[in-house]
Amino acid sequence: MGLGGEARLRKLEHVDVVLRGRVEGPNTTWLEYVFLVHQASSEVHLSSVNLEVPFLGKTLKAPVMITGMTGGAPGTEEINGKLAEVAEKFGIALGVGSQRAAIEDPKLEQTFRVVREYARNVPVVGNIGGHEFVRYDLNQISRLVDMINADALAVHLNLTQEVAQPEGTPDFRGLIAKVKLVARELSTPIMIKEVGQGLSYEVVKELSEAGIKLFDVAGAGGTNWVLVEKHRAQRMSDRLKELIATNIAEWGIPTAASIIEARKAAPDSIIVGSGGIRSSFDAVKALRIGADLVGLATPVLRAYYGGYLEEFLQAFIHGIRALTALTGSRDLSELRRKPVIITSILREWLLSRGFSL
Repeated sequence: MGLGGEARLRKLEHVDVVLRGRVEGPNTTWLEYVFLVHQASSEVHLSSVNLEVPFLGKTLKAPVMITGMTGGAPGTEEINGKLAEVAEKFGIALGVGSQRAAIEDPKLEQTFRVVREYARNVPVVGNIGGHEFVRYDLNQISRLVDMINADALAVHLNLTQEVAQPEGTPDFRGLIAKVKLVARELSTPIMIKEVGQGLSYEVVKELSEAGIKLFDVAGAGGTNWVLVEKHRAQRMSDRLKELIATNIAEWGIPTAASIIEARKAAPDSIIVGSGGIRSSFDAVKALRIGADLVGLATPVLRAYYGGYLEEFLQAFIHGIRALTALTGSRDLSELRRKPVIITSILREWLLSRGFSL
């Protein structure tokens, strides 16, 4: 089977494992160590709360992004089409899964192109892995953008997953030089994203200096792709990769710490806070400590398969609006000036890293 066939099967298997397996943790997001102050006498009415945020030259109705999950396998166009439809309805951003399979087999491009049939007015972000990004030429990278008329292209840095993946290629040699080249030559902005182990201050600082202004931290505490690959290794009877995954499953920077690190490293960049965002409560905390918007993947996928996707997003956005009002804030800029209490190991982490609280 060729690379395209392997990628197609892997995408379908990833969806199945995320829906059926125990693939979260063992870390938590550390958002449980972030507290906002309830204002019981707040006179801010929910209808007056403005959640709009600029993103990629457009205005989102709420600071939410459905981050890249799927595409590139038969049937995934139905998922991407529905995700695009709800993104357009709610005025939120949308990312697609890795487009590698469609580069290697153009017949699969429609599984990604479908998003623009529905998401005509909201930002759409393309996606490719770091290993492929390094080896693709500028024409192939441009194809990724053109395929979905992308407003940005996410390059996902999934080294830890690649270490555990049975077919993994944990090799990012030449990445920084390629980022500099593409950032200079490509008119579409590049977003750097993790997939569940978080972005550090050092990585964000280096890539920011290379010209990147968009980061999705995808910290530890949500879906752990090392555990996803462990499940796949078990299915394939690959005992070595199963044991490797077991040994490294705790690696990563919890989401709350990663958001703060990224914001410290790139104060003028756009930061997407993702990785274990499971509720409006998580979202408002992430927005307060440095995220410009929050990203969701697994909860959206589960809501899609559960048949309650629109209700899930409506409730999630309503909750952000309500909690913003309950801090006495009328918009996100006011929310970011409200008191925040950081406790326990998160506080110790930030002090150890030399960050002022």
